[in-house]
Amino acid sequence: MAIEIIKPGLATTVQDAGRPGYYHLGIPLSGAMDQENYQQANALVGNPDGAAVLECTLMAPELRFDAPALVALTGAQCVPRLNGAEVPLYTSFAVQAGDTLAFDFFRLGARLYIAVAGGIAVPEVLGSRSTYGLGAFGGLDGRRLQAGDVLPVGQPSPAARPGRTLDAALRLPLSKAVELRVLPGLYFHRLQDESVQSFFADTWRVAPEADRIGYRFKGGTPLKFHERTPPFGAGSDPSNIVDAGYPYGSIQVPAGKEPIILHRDAVSGGGYAMVGTVISADMDLIAQMQPNHTARFVRVDMAQALAARAERRARLERQRAALG
Repeated sequence: MAIEIIKPGLATTVQDAGRPGYYHLGIPLSGAMDQENYQQANALVGNPDGAAVLECTLMAPELRFDAPALVALTGAQCVPRLNGAEVPLYTSFAVQAGDTLAFDFFRLGARLYIAVAGGIAVPEVLGSRSTYGLGAFGGLDGRRLQAGDVLPVGQPSPAARPGRTLDAALRLPLSKAVELRVLPGLYFHRLQDESVQSFFADTWRVAPEADRIGYRFKGGTPLKFHERTPPFGAGSDPSNIVDAGYPYGSIQVPAGKEPIILHRDAVSGGGYAMVGTVISADMDLIAQMQPNHTARFVRVDMAQALAARAERRARLERQRAALG
């Protein structure tokens, strides 16, 4: 079977669990920005963990199905309609040949995941079907979906059945204001003491320049770095360094003005000081932030970060158990 894109939405791409193992070559993880909701969508339709889905940003597409299928929707709060009739989020439902699925605006959250039993069956590139826009590969022709595109769908598993639902208590909560836990980074020591305090005390607002590469934040007090003689190869701005690798989730602050949290499609290195790294357990929260949503950064140590990761892993296991 296949799915036709009637309207593409704002930024709809094919994504899966990601493309690890190539960061040393400058190829990032890619994959679903919100891995928790991505996994839930696949589980609801009986797909294996790594199946490809549609990731829809801020505005979802309109789709037409050419054969019967099983679908599930997770993530951003919106009202989906199948042939004009409302259908639920976080519950698998059947569609028939010729059915059209459309959506209204996102009331809360920034990314919606559309899973179809069998998965989106575009070709794999380096072991993943995820779209990497900067590299122009993966997904469908390495780009966002367009009107008229047709996506192939794989063979559903025997576990696919309608009516499977995930209880609200097991879902990732959405909010316009979040706390993001941060480990101090390799160049954290370069911040002046008052900037360390303001970085964690201020409320930061998501800027319009927020995408799969990185989320920019505004509204806090500009950060000041300790004076230094720039080392050979670094720029004159205090936030510049000799090039270094960027961890997934790392925070850079060009010119000390606006923190940028690097996400799934970020480059693997560059010349800005990394003052901290958002812990892995909180990266899904960033994916659901719309422009003008707010965040507070909370300082944690490695033990707290590992405990948060274990807690997230346990929550995912409870979700798996609930969905069979």
